[in-house]
Amino acid sequence: MSQRISVAVAGASGRMGREVVRMVLEDPSLVLTTAIARSAGPVDAGSLVGKPDTGVIVTADLDAALERLRPDVLVDFTNPKSAVPNTEAAIRHGVRPVIGTTGFTPEQIAELDKQCRERGIGGLIAPNFSIGAILMMKFAAMAAKYMPHVEIIEYHGDQKLDAPSGTSIKTAEWISEARRELRQGNPNEEEVIEGARGGYYNGFRIHSVRLPGVFAQQEVVFGGHGQTLKIRHDSYERAGYMPGVNTAIKRVMETTGLVYGFEHFLD
Repeated sequence: MSQRISVAVAGASGRMGREVVRMVLEDPSLVLTTAIARSAGPVDAGSLVGKPDTGVIVTADLDAALERLRPDVLVDFTNPKSAVPNTEAAIRHGVRPVIGTTGFTPEQIAELDKQCRERGIGGLIAPNFSIGAILMMKFAAMAAKYMPHVEIIEYHGDQKLDAPSGTSIKTAEWISEARRELRQGNPNEEEVIEGARGGYYNGFRIHSVRLPGVFAQQEVVFGGHGQTLKIRHDSYERAGYMPGVNTAIKRVMETTGLVYGFEHFLD
């Protein structure tokens, strides 16, 4: 790729945002154009990640920054409340969104896809950028064809805003494509405590664990006669997502329309 891709980072002062800033600064094929954070103040983006000054001053006004600088790509790891308007602002300015924030509804995704196509640009919403997590979801979909009794248990830190996680929902969607709806368990089952059996999805359950000290794990448990199969993925640090984010930034430049799921960018 001869021309460097210019990148804006929303949520730059957050834990994932700082990893994205560091990754962009360390890739010579990318250039950091702007960093957006509401609470960081007018500091140099390099200071967020312990690097020398870059000349890019953190700003709180995403819309103004996109209008003035017109980067190629906006990477957003903010929160569900901010991600939708941030994505709409990016598309409005012809900037390709790469969104790692979860919580989008199918209707919102469809509308954003329409907006991208009208502008002739690509975009990506990905519940998970981890290669290992994508493989976990693929293996779970394969297993569901042969072992349709399944439950998902996902673990995250206690400050995560949405439950269940976007990764678990995406996993559930893949499983549902491989098996017919099957109501599991005793038909006369009664929850003594409401919610004890977890969230219902297409006949099976998703359980969300939220605890301090936990980063991100997911386990897909299949049950059969005399046996169980467990497919588990563990993430230990945010840097593990950066190869996927890097790939997404480059692939989205060749895409038209909004893609849902990082797996579509894997060859």
